[in-house]
Amino acid sequence: MKKRAIGGLDLPAIGYGAMVLSPGVYGDIDDERGASALRAALDAGAVHVDTSDAYGVDGHNERLVGRVIKGRGDEVVVATKFGLAVPQGEPARAHPVGLAFRELRVNAEPRLVRRYAERSLRNLGVDAVDLYYLHYVDPGVPVEETVGAMGELVKDGLVRHLGVSNVTAEQLRRAHAEHPVAAVQTEWSLWRPIDPALLRAARELGVGVVAWSPLGAGFLTGTVGGLGEDDFRRHAPRFAPENLAANNDRYAPIRALADQLGLTPAQLALAWLLHQDEHVVAIPGSRSPAHIAENAEAAGVTLHPDTLAKLDEALARFEVMGGTIL
Repeated sequence: MKKRAIGGLDLPAIGYGAMVLSPGVYGDIDDERGASALRAALDAGAVHVDTSDAYGVDGHNERLVGRVIKGRGDEVVVATKFGLAVPQGEPARAHPVGLAFRELRVNAEPRLVRRYAERSLRNLGVDAVDLYYLHYVDPGVPVEETVGAMGELVKDGLVRHLGVSNVTAEQLRRAHAEHPVAAVQTEWSLWRPIDPALLRAARELGVGVVAWSPLGAGFLTGTVGGLGEDDFRRHAPRFAPENLAANNDRYAPIRALADQLGLTPAQLALAWLLHQDEHVVAIPGSRSPAHIAENAEAAGVTLHPDTLAKLDEALARFEVMGGTIL
């Protein structure tokens, strides 16, 4: 698969978001099916695997990733995140999100950073994490203080590159001033534009962009209908039945354009994203080996300027009902 320069890393244009491999995201899943999906991603060239210590219960996602990549570590770039799986007995501060049923609880105090990292290293079964992110900024801790402690991990060889996730442009600049940041992770897709100020800061600083939810939590595949009881999207306003129906209607012209081009809606969405900047990569998540292979093929799609113009025109009329995913 084509590679892209992200900070000091060469990452495949299409990576793999492993969050979907744990129960409680898109419904139940067992480890055998999850492992098969991840192996399919690696075989398709999506060797940038993104996880977090907060995905699943008690580090489940990291541990599953660790089992699958064992023996394949040289070909895999492992990224993980910290700050949400707060150790027992430690305080946590509220970080509001756009889900109707919860708020995030964060602790990114510098004194805990090494403890988080060592736990992830054990879960993943690796000597060093290739890309280590602050998952969300702790509202009670200046971001540069957390990043300063992360920099010590680089110095000691536990982490190779640093990233920050879900930050503002100003927070990215402060973090990068404390220690070089390779990547900023943010939601970005056809139905969720990136903050222009954040993109501008990333470009100025030489920080790559890793787009999470590049398929709009599955919406941009054009296949989302009824959602199971244990599917977290049931609590996201844009997936409420009335909003989902309206969004599907408004997205119809883009689905039609994909069909005209001989692409799936997911491939068009991913190809569009890759055309927005040469230093952006996407990390779609899927449990289906066929869909994983389909997503990976989007890395080789070249869109004509006329097609991009048509997409821009369609997006200008595409008002999303409901808020962000998180």
